[in-house]
Amino acid sequence: MNPPSLRLKHNAAARALHGHPWIFGNEVEAVLPPECDGTTVECRDARGRFMGSGIYNSRSQIVWRRFTRDHAAFDAAFVRAALQRAIARRNEPNVAPVNARRLVWSESDDLPGLVVDQFGDVLVVQTQTLALERLLEAVLAALSELLAPAEIIVRNDAPVRRLEGLPSEVRTLSGRPYEPRWVSIGGLDYWLDLQGGQKTGFYLDQTREHAKVARYAAWRRVLDCFCNQGSFALHAAKAGATRVLGLDSSEEAVVQARRNAERNGVAAEFTVVNVFDHLAARDEDEAWDLIVLDPPPFARSKSALENALRGYKEINLRAMKRLTPGGVLATYSCSHHVTAEVFREVVAEAAHDAKRKVQVLEFCHQPPDHPVLVTMPESEYLRGYILRVD
Repeated sequence: MNPPSLRLKHNAAARALHGHPWIFGNEVEAVLPPECDGTTVECRDARGRFMGSGIYNSRSQIVWRRFTRDHAAFDAAFVRAALQRAIARRNEPNVAPVNARRLVWSESDDLPGLVVDQFGDVLVVQTQTLALERLLEAVLAALSELLAPAEIIVRNDAPVRRLEGLPSEVRTLSGRPYEPRWVSIGGLDYWLDLQGGQKTGFYLDQTREHAKVARYAAWRRVLDCFCNQGSFALHAAKAGATRVLGLDSSEEAVVQARRNAERNGVAAEFTVVNVFDHLAARDEDEAWDLIVLDPPPFARSKSALENALRGYKEINLRAMKRLTPGGVLATYSCSHHVTAEVFREVVAEAAHDAKRKVQVLEFCHQPPDHPVLVTMPESEYLRGYILRVD
């Protein structure tokens, strides 16, 4: 029996016709009945040409998400094979360290809505689509067979699940609570709460950047803004910075960062403060040779983009003004609505207003264990620069 089929309108967006894996509800001639939700559905363009097989959910704005360009069923066998391919890609040379990496990145690994992070012998799993939710037990069984982890933590508490009509759930495969503990990542120990902390417990997308920025830290005074668990600060201190200060508005994050610094035996201070206010303060005695700007996403939606760009410009402007001549600025955006071109314009405007000559030392991107689909801009969200500010 053939699966149900969607058909695009004649005026469907060009994006849908040029390889993007998402179809929105207003782009199809007719939505399918609710019994098709969470199942395999084929899609054809307005001329009847086959576009691929995808998972369907009428409750979501994104009604169809392609998982293959072939005729196939999204079932336990497909999921297991896709997991095998994803793991094999991560095991290729120079992709990701074994002790801390992203194993599955949603559409980039043909598993729309599935995220799997690995911390040593523990996996943290998130499902964000109805089809994956229905196959969650098959996912857990396949991961157990392929990797034999000591524990799998299901972190289905992301707000995005509400858009798919899914409830919130946090549990472990064993049924036992997974207590916070020390985890080694990039040569440093972190006290991580994988069951109750932010996201999946740690921002693995910046692990390469921590080491990259640390190469500029020796003999410099370093300011780590939006420091969270203190990763940039800790690596800078370990690399020989003369002074390191981390700033974050979260008291919980600062307490954790201090604990991490003590554990690793490095000299770094951490303060609870509004970063914008701190950088705006007039303190002539507090100049910095290296500043890191790694803020949370300012643009979580297109409607927030305009205000977000003002925020990115202002924070970069203030940082440039606080740098000593020849200082280094490592600046990042993790908002996928802020494209590379737009972010470059923001940084250029900040440099102009700061009246500083700014040169690019390094371009920064998300690591290869967070692969980017060239046909899906949303899969690329982390970008940045390491800059010399004269």
